Amino acid sequence: MSNWDNELDASGLNCPLPILRAKKALADMSGGQVLHIIATDPGSVKDFDAFAKQTGNELMESKEDGGKFYFLLKKA
Repeated sequence: MSNWDNELDASGLNCPLPILRAKKALADMSGGQVLHIIATDPGSVKDFDAFAKQTGNELMESKEDGGKFYFLLKKA
């Protein structure tokens, strides 16, 4: 059982595409729902951190594993 409501695979996409895709995915979600994002752009770590601060969404998790970056973003 996954602990998120929606998943976005942004692998192979460079800034700002992972953020733009996440923004679009979040728009279709309800408050309190969680979006799981997979990205390969190292810049996405600081991008998602900044995105969460700017939008008021909660970055619940940010981790790197084998060159992939995983984020859990809870919609405000």
